Amino acid sequence: MIDLSKLTAGKKLTSLEKEILQYFIQHMDTVQEMGVRTVAKETFTSPASVIRLSKKLGYSGFTDMYYSLLPLVKKAEYDPETEGSSLLSADYPSLFNQTSPELCQQFIDHVLLLKQKYIFIYATGFSQIAAEYIYKKLLVLGRKAIFASGSDSVGVFENNLDDIGAMIVVSKSGETEQVYQKLKKAVEAEIYTVAFTKEAENRIGSLAELNIKVHDAHQLDDRNMLPNFFFPGVLFSFELIIEQYLNPLNQ
Repeated sequence: MIDLSKLTAGKKLTSLEKEILQYFIQHMDTVQEMGVRTVAKETFTSPASVIRLSKKLGYSGFTDMYYSLLPLVKKAEYDPETEGSSLLSADYPSLFNQTSPELCQQFIDHVLLLKQKYIFIYATGFSQIAAEYIYKKLLVLGRKAIFASGSDSVGVFENNLDDIGAMIVVSKSGETEQVYQKLKKAVEAEIYTVAFTKEAENRIGSLAELNIKVHDAHQLDDRNMLPNFFFPGVLFSFELIIEQYLNPLNQ
């Protein structure tokens, strides 16, 4: 169930470093007691290689890497016998408490109140389903919008840069390379950017001017095989913004 491709996206790990990380994840229950030297011995590398891996992943060292990855790995170890009712028993209001009225107002001011320029929406994979909903909702609200996904030509975005006033991207991991590169180009063109991502720190969320954080119960489930709140959460957060926008006080 654990897919580390998003965790290592943009980190430029060597094949040896990927093997160390895989070993680290597979032995998460004992790796802390093993320590750097034992992990290095078991992976036929050196302690310096293990430390270098932790630095590349953005951690201060071996211990920091362990405590940062531990909750992600444990969440990915989904047991349907014990967690099958989690969707029904969840505290729904707490899942969206980061979508504050202040955040909604920022979205309204910089995106929904755009009159002359286009809103560009971009996503890939499962995220593009949520992104397409946002696109269609903006159209019925009378906003000018363009939607594109990973299969579309780069020209759809680059040839319309001068007419784009805001960009919205959706990325569950916050590390999708195609999305990151599009977002980076938008930032360089001084286009206002919004990103819907998981709540944990990620490159896309850090780059966007407005990061709308959505609860992701299974952050290492890159294939979206497990029941999750993330994609419904993106739509719910967006609808909270629309509700505030349509409130008579905002007319």
